[in-house]
Amino acid sequence: MRVQRAILAGVLVCWFGTAAVAEPPVNLVTLDSGFRFLYDLDFDHAHEAFTAWQQRHPDNPLGPACEAAALLFSEFNRLGVLESQFYQDDKAFEARKQFTPDPALRDRFNAELDQAEKSAQTELAKDAKNRDALFAMTMASGLRADYAALIEKRNLASLHFTKQATTWAQQLLAVDPDCYDAHLATGISQYIIGSMSTPVRWLVRLGGISGNKEAGIRELQVTADRGQYLAPFARILLAIAYVRDKEKERARELLVALQNDFPQNPLFAREITRLDGQQ
Repeated sequence: MRVQRAILAGVLVCWFGTAAVAEPPVNLVTLDSGFRFLYDLDFDHAHEAFTAWQQRHPDNPLGPACEAAALLFSEFNRLGVLESQFYQDDKAFEARKQFTPDPALRDRFNAELDQAEKSAQTELAKDAKNRDALFAMTMASGLRADYAALIEKRNLASLHFTKQATTWAQQLLAVDPDCYDAHLATGISQYIIGSMSTPVRWLVRLGGISGNKEAGIRELQVTADRGQYLAPFARILLAIAYVRDKEKERARELLVALQNDFPQNPLFAREITRLDGQQ
C-alpha cells in the first residue's frame, strides 16, 4: 500500500536550503516577522523573533510551536532535505533516503512541541474554544508529521500525525472560521488522500481519513489568498501540486510571485530555472 503519498504533508515546509542573511529587523517581537525570516531562509533572526515573542507571551502555546518550526526548518536546511524534484512524482518520493538527524536539535524540537502541547491543553481545559491553543495543537501535529516523514522516513507515524493535524484544524475552524491558515492542514489531507488510487483510498478511509483532490486544492487556495502566517506555504504547496499535475505554467506563476516576495531566497529562482528546463 503506497501510504507514502500521505507523507506529502511534509511539504508544509518545503524548499529550504542555504540561507542568505537578511538585514537586522527593526522589530523582532512578532510572529509575522519570524515567519517572514523563515521564508527568507534567515533562521537566526527567526529564532530571535520567536524567542522575543515568547518572552512577552510566556503562557501562549504558539510561542514554542513556532520555535519548533524554526528548529525543524533549520534542520531541513542543514541536511539539504528538500528539493522540488523530490516531490514531482511518487517514485522520487518513495526513493528518498533516511537522514541522520542532529540528536541535540531533535531533543530541542521535541521539547518545544511538548511544551506547546502541554500549554495548549492547559488553556483548552479552561476554554475549549481557545483559538491560539487550537492553532498550536494543529501546528504541533503537522510538525511532528514533517519530522517523521522527511527525516526519519516513518510513513505510518507521519500519517497518524497528519490525521491529528486535520482533526485539530477542523476544531479550530469551527471556533474561528476566519482562521484561514487552518485550511492548510485540511487542504493537504484532502489533496493527498484524494490523489491516491481507489483501493488505497478505500483502505485509508477505513482508518478515518477521507479526501478529495479538488477540494484540497480549493482549501489550499484559501490559505494562499487569505492566510496570515502560512499563505506562502500554501502557495508553495499549490506550485508542487501543479507540477505533479503537469500544469507547469500555473506552477511557474506561483514561483515567480514567491521569488518577488522573498528575493533573498535563492531557491524559488532555482525551481523556476528547473521548470523552464523541462518545457
